Amino acid sequence: MHYRKYASKVVLVLLAVGLGAGAFETRQRWLPIIVPDSTAKGKDQDHGHSHDEDGGHIDGGHDHGHDHGHGEGVRLSVQAIDNLKLDVDLILPQPYFRTVQIPGSVVDRPGETDRGVTARVGGIVTEINARPGDTVKAGDPLFTIQIVSEFAQSAQTELVKAARELSIADAKLKRSAELVKIGTKSAADLIEDENQVKRISTLIQAVRRQLLTIGLTPAQITDAENGRIVTEIVVIAPERVPGARDAKDKVTSAEKAEPTVYEVQDLKVQLGESVQGGQALCTLSNHQILFIEGRAFKSEAKVLADAAKNNWEVKAEFADEAPGDWPALGPLYIQHLSNAVDPISRTFSFFVPLMNQSESYTKNGNTYFVWRFRPGQRVLLKVNVERVRFDKKNKEDEVFVLPIAGLVREGGEAFVFKQNGDFFQRIKVRVLHEDRDEVVIANDESIRPGQPIVRNQASALNRALKANGGAPWRSAATTDRSR
Repeated sequence: MHYRKYASKVVLVLLAVGLGAGAFETRQRWLPIIVPDSTAKGKDQDHGHSHDEDGGHIDGGHDHGHDHGHGEGVRLSVQAIDNLKLDVDLILPQPYFRTVQIPGSVVDRPGETDRGVTARVGGIVTEINARPGDTVKAGDPLFTIQIVSEFAQSAQTELVKAARELSIADAKLKRSAELVKIGTKSAADLIEDENQVKRISTLIQAVRRQLLTIGLTPAQITDAENGRIVTEIVVIAPERVPGARDAKDKVTSAEKAEPTVYEVQDLKVQLGESVQGGQALCTLSNHQILFIEGRAFKSEAKVLADAAKNNWEVKAEFADEAPGDWPALGPLYIQHLSNAVDPISRTFSFFVPLMNQSESYTKNGNTYFVWRFRPGQRVLLKVNVERVRFDKKNKEDEVFVLPIAGLVREGGEAFVFKQNGDFFQRIKVRVLHEDRDEVVIANDESIRPGQPIVRNQASALNRALKANGGAPWRSAATTDRSR
């Protein structure tokens, strides 16, 4: 009898344990029916976890940060995180502009990039100091010309003669002043001598200016005045064009201080050649400041005019360049729009000033420059044309911006992933704008500033979540650090 009594008790205990284990294994089916969804998800059934005030999942002292009331999540192993090479960064709100993409190319600045060098006086080329491909700075010698011009020779002869006459006139004026002082000569004679000195001085100044215009330096002119006739002149690289529009082109004071650097494009003369005054000797190019010429359709003229008027920034992507090859460019802006439409392409031009970058090297005693930008180089321009606001009524400007790889879509819904340790929570967001590179997300508290958001591999994380059934407490990899 006693055995039967104890056996029945053992059977009841085993039955109770079996029912409890079955209820635990099937809790995902019956618990949401008995307990409301928000409560059921907030308790994390019998898994040894607690929750913070925001619904974050805390496992073994590590807050995995998945808010069960806002979305599903997936936990990844260390190996999975390394394999995906996830890019995670704190997201912060910022102003954002919708852009239009317009093709363009780097072009010369008309009247400034290329500059011709001419002979100011007739003569014979006796020395060529720079050849095509050489780099020269303002003031460097380019050519030496032996003077054969009759005008230059006669002007120097006249200067010598006038200088001697001035010396005689000055001596006569001093004597007249002494005689007038003692009363032996009238004041009218003194005035005549003074006028003679003034006439000769004016003549000397005029001749000196004539010699300056034909290329003689002030020191050479002084030598000629003292009787040492100049027989050759040196043609030098010119200074930067006066009156360049530095402020409008946003050239910094440091850039203004840099010496003007030219490249010799071509030579127009040969050694020993006779040249006339005004004849071209060579062509120099200064690639420090260029233009980006964009080609837009007439329908885009209004938004481009607004961008130029409001001084909105333009971003440029240059063909055949890898990231990190050169330093980052400063901000670019539209300077002006062309008023003519090309009859063949039906496009019009607009121009963006471009400050060039360069590297230099020395070879055989000569310095050469390698410019980053060259005329003819292709460019893709992204022009800001409209500010994107998530609340147009209240003109809220601050939005979140992510690379397009940080967003995943399912039907009409869009999601991003927030990281907390090895747990990645999927969060539903509202997309305001997207293009091939970026996506703009509303700053409507679906995600908060300063949260760590995954910037790439959103599709891979979503596939891992789907493969795991979307359960936030299950691991998506064979190795789980929480175990």
